[in-house]
Amino acid sequence: MKQLAQFFLAGLVVLAIAIIYDGFYILEEGTQAVVTQFGAPVGDPVTDAGLHFKMPFIQHTEIFDKRIQIWNGQPNQIPTNDKTFIYLDVTARWKITNALKFLQAVKTESRAQSLLSDIIDGTVRDMVNKNDLIEIIRSSDWSVDTMSETTAADTIGTKPKNGRDQISRHVLEIAAKITPQYGIELIDVMFKRVNYIDSVRLRVFDRMISERKRIAAEKRSMGEGQKAEILGTVERRLQEIISAANKEAMTLKGKADAEATAIYAAAYSLDPDFFAFYKTLESYREVVGGNTSLVLSSDSQIYQYLKSVSGK
Repeated sequence: MKQLAQFFLAGLVVLAIAIIYDGFYILEEGTQAVVTQFGAPVGDPVTDAGLHFKMPFIQHTEIFDKRIQIWNGQPNQIPTNDKTFIYLDVTARWKITNALKFLQAVKTESRAQSLLSDIIDGTVRDMVNKNDLIEIIRSSDWSVDTMSETTAADTIGTKPKNGRDQISRHVLEIAAKITPQYGIELIDVMFKRVNYIDSVRLRVFDRMISERKRIAAEKRSMGEGQKAEILGTVERRLQEIISAANKEAMTLKGKADAEATAIYAAAYSLDPDFFAFYKTLESYREVVGGNTSLVLSSDSQIYQYLKSVSGK
């Protein structure tokens, strides 16, 4: 009887341990749980971290992450409104806001990723189909005027109204209306990269090269024009300086000649005979040289002072 009591007591201890082990669970920070009984949810989701109790052996817990998670789509080939095919790489952030709805509609996070792919990819495709290429590649705060002339030429007949950021917001608004029924909140949608298909990429590269060459030629032409303008300005300024210098030199020379003439006149008026004699001697030096022969009459004015020396 005593041995039976010991076995019974040991069984109770094992049962208590099993109840404690299976009846209590610890919910970590950043997670949430839904308690199920025979596969059916029981009560509201548990969102507070810490130690919690459930019915052992009967009830089970489904643990879900309540932090923000990343969804990355597969680049898809999508035609734009102007019939240009592009590859669009899209990413999004989401989180589980209602674990009970999530369990009932989706069950697992991997299926949630697949569900988001269907919702976001379809919405992105619809928005890209409705917009031209220029709207997909430009930021919403850019205008066509700030883009290259080649790219802007593609928009003739269309009026840019969205831009990549605005299209992303439209995708978010549309997709975010669908996800709450699955217990999911879609936080944002972003375009990571826009790329062309191979056949279009080569044409785009050629156009980019041609555009850069055109811009380089335009810059060189502008540089040559500015060079000619600068050289013309320098030449004109140089001529102005030389002309002003020549004018000043002629003015000074004229003043000097006038002063010299005045001095000569004053000196001549003091002794006219001496001045005439001095100028005649100067003429002898200039007219009569070492190899000069003159044939003059004896009464020539040039010999008047020589005659006076002879005593006549």
